[in-house]
Amino acid sequence: MPLLDQIRRTGITCILVEMPFNMAIFDSNAAEGVMEQFPEVEHWYIAGHSMGGAMASQFASNHPDEVDGLILLGAYIYGDYSPADTLTVYGSLNQSVEDKLDYTENVVEIAGGNHAQFGNYGPQKGDAPATISAEEQQKQTVEVIEEFLSSRNAA
Repeated sequence: MPLLDQIRRTGITCILVEMPFNMAIFDSNAAEGVMEQFPEVEHWYIAGHSMGGAMASQFASNHPDEVDGLILLGAYIYGDYSPADTLTVYGSLNQSVEDKLDYTENVVEIAGGNHAQFGNYGPQKGDAPATISAEEQQKQTVEVIEEFLSSRNAA
């Protein structure tokens, strides 16, 4: 939530979708209902962290005409979605993401960042300790998201 609030403060409309058991895998099409609730929104960018990113990616792959872009945090494209329309952000200490990237367009590595600090749930088993603060990692994340959206004239 802190990261989403920081993005919202830049003027970008953000909608947090409640997921069963807080796991996007249990409702990978939840964005459909949200998009129907807000017909005035002209440009939809779906985003997610970790498994939420995988599910956002799957949704974007299955609904390319409804989604203008994809923002992945500590995740990589899952499915058939264009890297040109995707921003992938990961921490340099999250090697599992880097190992899965088979594209380089719109990829940002945050030096000293890890997997868990995109969220607000504390340390994650198997995640290397970050060498930068969660606040710094999230600040840099907000900046690259703003830049990505501005470059696409959709902010």
